[in-house]
Amino acid sequence: MSYTFTAQDLEIIREARNKNKDKRAEVRLHTLQLRAEGMRSKDIAAKVGVSAPYVSQLAAKYFAGGIEAIAGNHYGGNRRNMSYEEEELILKPFYETAEKGKMVEISEIEEAYQEKVEHRIGNVQIYRVLHRHGWRKIMPRSKHPKKASEEAINASKKLSGL
Repeated sequence: MSYTFTAQDLEIIREARNKNKDKRAEVRLHTLQLRAEGMRSKDIAAKVGVSAPYVSQLAAKYFAGGIEAIAGNHYGGNRRNMSYEEEELILKPFYETAEKGKMVEISEIEEAYQEKVEHRIGNVQIYRVLHRHGWRKIMPRSKHPKKASEEAINASKKLSGL
């Protein structure tokens, strides 16, 4: 299908290019601008370093979704299920439990988190949430580090029996 750009389309593309700060979006906008100026797809592909079918795809995207479909950042960095504050609300009861000296298990936090987001998540995600909120893994020690050896304990028992 052949797309015909108007002078208004070309002006919109130029404005978006002037405001743009993203390198990937710049390639898309530059490609679209050259296409709107009347260059052929093969020539644009050679000049910009993209494939000829990609030039046509960009034109189709522009006419289907407007300039936002081309200029927008398609690779957002925040892939979290909820905001920092929402995560904080989920962790608050567990923090209070930990403050009382009781053990908090990851499985309990994971269950609460999954209930909130309404889908399953992995353990790694829970550990990342905890790390983001300054939590660290502390386990109770199995024995005191300065505990006397068995020989010293037995010798002490023999002395106390006198």
